[in-house]
Amino acid sequence: MDAAVTQDDGKMQKSTNKPNFVPENNEDPASESGHDETQHDFVLDFVQKELGGDLKSLKNVAELLEKVRAEKEMLEEQVLSASSASPLKVSAALDAAEEAQATMTSLLKRQAVLSKGLDQHLQEAEPWVDELCQNIDHVDTMERSMRYMQCLQHIEELSDRIQQCLMTNSVWEAIDSVAAMATLDAGLQASSCLHLQGFLRATLRFWHKIIKDRLASDFEELLTLLHWPSISPPMQPLAPPANAQEISSQLDLLVSQLMALQTSDDLISEKALTTLPGVPQASPLSLPVQVMVLPLTKRFRYHFTGNRTTNSLGKPEWYLTQILMWMGNNSAFMDDKIQPILDRTGSNVNARVELCRGLLSLAQEKLTHDLPRLLYDDTLFCHLVDEVLQFEKELRSTHSYPAALPGLLHIPLEDATLQKWLTVERKMALEKVDSMLSGEGAWSCQYRDISDVDELKAPDCAETFMTLLLVITDRYRALPCSRAQLKFLDLQRELVDDFRIRLTQVMKEESRSPLSPRYSAILNAANYISTVLADWADNVFFLQLQQAVVSLGEVEAEGGRPVLGPMEAGRLASLEGSLFESLLALLDRLRGDMIGRLLDTVMKDVREKAQLYRQDRWLSLPSQCDQATMSLSSSACPMMLCVRDHLLTLQQRLCGPLFQMAWQGLADRLNSFLYQDVVLYNHFNEGGAAQLQFDMTRNLFPLFGHYCKRPENFFKHVKEACIVLSLSIGSALLLRDLLREALEGRVSLDRERPGGAAEGAGPGAGGPSPEQALNELGVYRLAPGDVLILLNLRASWPGQ
Repeated sequence: MDAAVTQDDGKMQKSTNKPNFVPENNEDPASESGHDETQHDFVLDFVQKELGGDLKSLKNVAELLEKVRAEKEMLEEQVLSASSASPLKVSAALDAAEEAQATMTSLLKRQAVLSKGLDQHLQEAEPWVDELCQNIDHVDTMERSMRYMQCLQHIEELSDRIQQCLMTNSVWEAIDSVAAMATLDAGLQASSCLHLQGFLRATLRFWHKIIKDRLASDFEELLTLLHWPSISPPMQPLAPPANAQEISSQLDLLVSQLMALQTSDDLISEKALTTLPGVPQASPLSLPVQVMVLPLTKRFRYHFTGNRTTNSLGKPEWYLTQILMWMGNNSAFMDDKIQPILDRTGSNVNARVELCRGLLSLAQEKLTHDLPRLLYDDTLFCHLVDEVLQFEKELRSTHSYPAALPGLLHIPLEDATLQKWLTVERKMALEKVDSMLSGEGAWSCQYRDISDVDELKAPDCAETFMTLLLVITDRYRALPCSRAQLKFLDLQRELVDDFRIRLTQVMKEESRSPLSPRYSAILNAANYISTVLADWADNVFFLQLQQAVVSLGEVEAEGGRPVLGPMEAGRLASLEGSLFESLLALLDRLRGDMIGRLLDTVMKDVREKAQLYRQDRWLSLPSQCDQATMSLSSSACPMMLCVRDHLLTLQQRLCGPLFQMAWQGLADRLNSFLYQDVVLYNHFNEGGAAQLQFDMTRNLFPLFGHYCKRPENFFKHVKEACIVLSLSIGSALLLRDLLREALEGRVSLDRERPGGAAEGAGPGAGGPSPEQALNELGVYRLAPGDVLILLNLRASWPGQ
């Protein structure tokens, strides 16, 4: 190591004579010339940088040489220290790796020994483990058997306790034991001991029935003393019995004891409870009310089952009315006698509602039995549905039966019954429509003589049809299922579309004479139906149905069948659209088409009457100053009378909104006809222009002044044409020159600027534009080119 260092030191001493900026060249002689040039350039740059061009600075060469030599020695020391430290680190790493390898080998050997010993120990201990597992299973079986026997013993103890309590007439203790047995039964529901569960349930049912029958018997005897039930309305209050206080105490005790049995009764009834088809399952009836309903149940089944004359399929109102009467006759007893006791027991039970539930179950059972027998008789089925709807209405309103509890309307919502209901509704509605459209007074209005009532002038057929739809709405409004309600809504929309098609067919038959009264009645019918449907769209009930459509559409879309498109669903959800939107669009189209045909017929008549006025002597009429008074042109009288008569007829036959559309449409068409066929068709002297203005402003416009304040606004072309034609000679000349210059200037600018019109092309710098000049005269609708054409129609120009 020392020799190597000595050798390196000697080499370093030899190399110190070379400056650090001269690179060593160990390459072959062929490349020496290139390196010499590089070294020469490097030396020149270094000398230029350090010494510069000053000859006096050469004295610093020795100092520079010492500086370079010190830098070279420092670099060599760094290289030597790095080369000497690396072998030490590598050697230490190798030693650590060898030590780790030896440790790992030792650990592997120990692991093999331990593994072999563990396997041997497990083989030796395996018989012990099997024996221990058998003992544990045996102990577990014995523990479960003990618990099983303890449970059986507990059941026997409870059963013996109940028996002793009943023998000693300790009813409350017996009820407590039954409640404990019911609690045990509920705790064993998750157990797999089916035989134990069956034994416990049988024991519980046995003692529950004994106690219930005992209490029910005493309760029935007590109710007889209290004159329960009241079959008919009492004519006068009954005198209280002599032992009223004792009876009241006994009633309180029996009702409380029966309510204490409610938990075990609910547990037993949970599996025995049978629900009728279409009726949602509800909680079991309270025990006291079960006992109280028994005599009414016997009476109901006696009269309304079997071969009794009162059991008639065609008279469902008999048993439905009887149920309502019993509810009303006995509600006071429930409120006065039973409800205070239930409140004292702390039970959240409404005695009157419980009585309604008990009696309603009889009607549900009867209706479920009768409905399948009526599906093939439309008359009896319709009568039954009407009676059920009336019963449901009175049940909810008169007896305050909660809406959350099922009534009778759940039963007809079964698929077969609901489809039958829809079919019958459709059939009877179509028959009614056929009958009313074929009647003599179908297109006459029954309120035509009462102006305040007859605002919409709806014919009898349209009003009867909407009443029919309203009756259907009232029938399905009370249905508890929104899906069923939407089916009836689809039926209503189908009926409206069918009626619209019928109106269209009758309209086509009457289209040959649109001025006939029947044609106007058809138009009023379409408008009436559209107005009513628009009002229904804002009704709360139909808005709720609209949200139900969106909700059900989203639910069924999740099942893979989209009901509504995203656009339609969004419009309905945001209330921008309505359930009748498509029908309203079709009715509006029918209404617009009919008004168009009506106005076409009116204008045809007006054009015929206006031929003389159109060809009048507009060039040779005397001026206004030559006439004493202005009067309507004789040739205009037939046209004015025709317009007046048609306006009066339309006002008399059409409802207000339709008449407004009609007279505004007629004014628009008259404006176009007079402008095109009278004004632009003729030339006018001063007298002709004055006569035209007088005919329009003093005669035609006032005809429409009965229906609006400013009728001239609906004849803008005619009004502005009269203004232009009636200008004085000077104003007309100035306006004509202004318009000509403006138009010529625009044409020249358009030629100079291809593809663009001139901007601000006035007749001169700073002069008014043609539009401004026309606006000052009161002309806003006519374009400058049209005004220039009108000016050319004037015959009274200077020099002509």
